[in-house]
Amino acid sequence: MQLIPSEITNILVQEFESMVQVDDIWRSWNCPGGHWFWPTISWNPEGEDINNNFLSAGSCVGFYFINRPEWLIVDYACSAYSLVSVPLYDTLGPDAVKYIVNHADVKAIFCVPQTLNSTLGHLFSLSSSYNFERLGFVSQYLFSFPLELQLRGFFNEIPSVHLIVVVGGMDNELPSLPPSTDIQIVTYAKLLSEGRGNPQPFSPPNPNDVATICYTSGTTGTPKGVVLTHGNLIANAAGCSIATKFYPSDIYISYLPLAHIYERGYQVLLAYFGVAVGFYQGDNMELMNDLVALRPTIFCSVPRLYNRIYAGILSAVKSSGSLKERLFNAAYNSKRQAIMNGNNPSPLWDKLVFNKIKAKLGGRVRFFSSGASPLSPDILDFLKICFGGRVLEGYGMTESSCVISMMDEGDNLSGHVGSPNPACEIKLVDVPEMNYTSDDEPHPRGEICVRGPIIFQGYYKDEVHTKEVLDEDGWLHTGDIGLWLPGGRLKIIDRKKNIFKLAQGEYISPEKIENVYAKCRFISQCFIYGDSLNSSLVAIVSVDQDVLKTWAATEGIKYKDLEQLCNDRTARAAVLSDMDAIGREAQAMLLD
Repeated sequence: MQLIPSEITNILVQEFESMVQVDDIWRSWNCPGGHWFWPTISWNPEGEDINNNFLSAGSCVGFYFINRPEWLIVDYACSAYSLVSVPLYDTLGPDAVKYIVNHADVKAIFCVPQTLNSTLGHLFSLSSSYNFERLGFVSQYLFSFPLELQLRGFFNEIPSVHLIVVVGGMDNELPSLPPSTDIQIVTYAKLLSEGRGNPQPFSPPNPNDVATICYTSGTTGTPKGVVLTHGNLIANAAGCSIATKFYPSDIYISYLPLAHIYERGYQVLLAYFGVAVGFYQGDNMELMNDLVALRPTIFCSVPRLYNRIYAGILSAVKSSGSLKERLFNAAYNSKRQAIMNGNNPSPLWDKLVFNKIKAKLGGRVRFFSSGASPLSPDILDFLKICFGGRVLEGYGMTESSCVISMMDEGDNLSGHVGSPNPACEIKLVDVPEMNYTSDDEPHPRGEICVRGPIIFQGYYKDEVHTKEVLDEDGWLHTGDIGLWLPGGRLKIIDRKKNIFKLAQGEYISPEKIENVYAKCRFISQCFIYGDSLNSSLVAIVSVDQDVLKTWAATEGIKYKDLEQLCNDRTARAAVLSDMDAIGREAQAMLLD
């Protein structure tokens, strides 16, 4: 096992300081009008009065807004004062926010007008289209006695919160809360101004101090708070830095939720290398335009988007005419053969075919990363051939600070998640009830267990669930079933708990089936359900609108809206036929 680099800093604020001293230029971001510029950031201890009277070392600060520069700036400011960040997905509603805020005893919340609206707006009986930023204009009329009672009742439900900071808001547009709430609402700009006039000395943490509490989605119950230290996050970045090399000349686009450990972990790694980061506009529908404008060299995403890129390219090729389709197939097969044989493909194919495809993502991406769920080997190879960069698939979870394993550079074998992160060790534990053992031939199989400095400290205020996944020897039991391939490569093949039995006694792994049908070009999402009282399964699928509409145009199908198209017999038959073909192919591969 390789040791993690000894020179890497061990707390986040030191990483930030080192990066600024080396690079001068820190981040890039978008400004109104779609233009991008590169500001110089200086590390000024007087710049942010984050250390308020009610905040002490170890206090929790909530982050309730989408990706933007202030998210990272406030995160590093929290590190400077030994405060604990608590990311909240911007899609969360008031009930989920209240639960997490209360569970983590959050003292301050950073938000934007939109998320503040989703939390407080329902108290004003406003329509969903109402702009909360306008509330300041009518605030003097809104705070009638009944409304004040409502507000007091709401804030009584989050008694730990004393400060709400609105990023991007204007002082004269914020509502004035009743004094009885004991909560102050200020803008981010005002916080910076007050900080310059009242500088506070840093109180940096130790590596073993808590850096963040990341709450899981809670799809199987109430959200669990994953406790990660500064040492956990830095160990993850240190391990990844051995196999992955970035440079200050690289550019990254940040659009995956910073509340998710996938994006959060990458940001720590990018800061270590001094990579410039651009932030998307905040609208997923405009992401492709943002990519063309920023022209990143590093692109991290999830299989769902890669599947859509794959389907979109194939759909465009099929509708381009037989001559162009034959040219694409010839270029694709030639380049694939060269890559699989370890040779350099002919640059002619890029000039004739692939440069136009590369331009869809800005034309400069040299590094692709996929995580959060399995990526089809076919799509991984497709990305590698069409875009010409390194395509890496990794495996990890919030409880491991992000990365457990990742593919090595130059590895042309797909269908696995690489070798272990140098900052951890992995073992496979027998699962006899599922017939997985370390003695299996030709490959050892079992539950993936992980140990090392990347492993979390436990679930916040939840000793019972902590003991379920973290044993006395420090091994994290992931619940995922894996096998070892030659070369120390890890492959994920199953889930330990996500199985159920049908009426006839047949065991079903729904995730396996969902992953199969996710390859269908017409499908964007798939959900499989079954129970022990029935002998068959039910699948709920949502279509990829763009792919289906493009197909309908080529078939000459007329329709008024998407609902009518989805009910068209020919369209339904085409989707079912594609699903059937994908399913039969997967079954044949399983039998082989």
